[in-house]
Amino acid sequence: MAQYLPVLALLILAILFAALSFVASKLLAPRRPTEEKLAPYECGIVPGREPPQRFPVRFYLVAMLFVIFDIEMVFLYPWAVTHQELGVFGLVSILLFSAMVFESFVYLVSKGALDWGPLQVNRRQSPLIDAGRTTSSTVRRVGGEGRYAEAERKGAAA
Repeated sequence: MAQYLPVLALLILAILFAALSFVASKLLAPRRPTEEKLAPYECGIVPGREPPQRFPVRFYLVAMLFVIFDIEMVFLYPWAVTHQELGVFGLVSILLFSAMVFESFVYLVSKGALDWGPLQVNRRQSPLIDAGRTTSSTVRRVGGEGRYAEAERKGAAA
């Protein structure tokens, strides 16, 4: 039990330090909140406006692509160091792993993760969608009949 005494002492010191830090910040901190002090701090840049829209999904797809290749590199380094000891089993394992990584890469590319130019036209047109249909040909305006004629009569009468 005596061997755990230093660990217990450090644990007690850590708890005391954390508690005293909180108490000291409550007692000594200035209490003059202003709008600038309550605003989020973003690396010294004052936010001028809210972002106009949410991030596009392609942004997250590219982030997933980077994560996938980072994970692949994490697993490739140990394999490269010990590939001779692993033999055929290691080779088959890394080939399966690489095939799965390549399949996820193909999936992301098929979803347009790397199409960063202007918005691309959908390559696969659905047979259910007619190209001749527009909002003016398919949306019926309800309740507009006679409004303009009535407004013209009131304008002429006045």
